[in-house]
Amino acid sequence: MNTTFDFKDSAQRLVYVKPVDVADLPAEVQAEAGELKHLYAVHGADGEQLALVANRQLAFSLARQHDYAPVNVH
Repeated sequence: MNTTFDFKDSAQRLVYVKPVDVADLPAEVQAEAGELKHLYAVHGADGEQLALVANRQLAFSLARQHDYAPVNVH
């Protein structure tokens, strides 16, 4: 229980999940979204978009499957 843990790399395992209005996306993405009004973007700690998915639950599941800790952004 007295093992040290290096926290400096743990922040890089965070991803941020935020809702995105389909109307604000490029036309080709809007066409793929079908009837959806919102998608969810997954962003890395550096702000880079890593994924764009159909719902919040899928975004969180995807992040966890890849050993990331998802955080909701309002």
